Amino acid sequence: MSLQLSGKKLFEEASKVIWITGLSGAGKSSLASELVPRLRAEGKAVIQLDGDELRDVFGAAATNARNHGREGRLELAMQYANLCRIISSQGITVVIATISLFREVHDWNRKNLPGYFEVYLKVPLEELRRRDPKGIYRRFDEGELSNVAGLDLFIDEPKNANWVAEFSPWETPQQLADSLMKSLKIGE
Repeated sequence: MSLQLSGKKLFEEASKVIWITGLSGAGKSSLASELVPRLRAEGKAVIQLDGDELRDVFGAAATNARNHGREGRLELAMQYANLCRIISSQGITVVIATISLFREVHDWNRKNLPGYFEVYLKVPLEELRRRDPKGIYRRFDEGELSNVAGLDLFIDEPKNANWVAEFSPWETPQQLADSLMKSLKIGE
């Protein structure tokens, strides 16, 4: 039995959950898309998850999250975290790009996800409004949307992120991914 536990522990240590968080438009998906090929080039088994795509997968829960504010969104974020736990327990590294800015989720992740590594993309609201790739900030300003994270929906800014990228107008997603790889100590 100790051999199985030992083997399981070694198996889990080979995987990581890289949780990329930030507000809408911060560049989470772009960073994840740059990071995943680098991890694969290092021989890692990696799956990429994106909050936008996961909302489609989780259907009704995602609808509740959009309609019911913090509690619904928190429930959905916990589903994402549990999915990451299941995948990573099979020895696969998970890179997830999701807003999910809830202290409860970050605390749970630290306790329950193997190799948890939290990445926070900290981008000023003025820059997010300038980018606004989905029109979320514009639609909020026009009164078409509510429950927008960081505007009328309270968020918990990560206090213990493993890696924080402060906005720089000169830094590309490729450069961020290179720097993140060094922080992950992969490929050294």
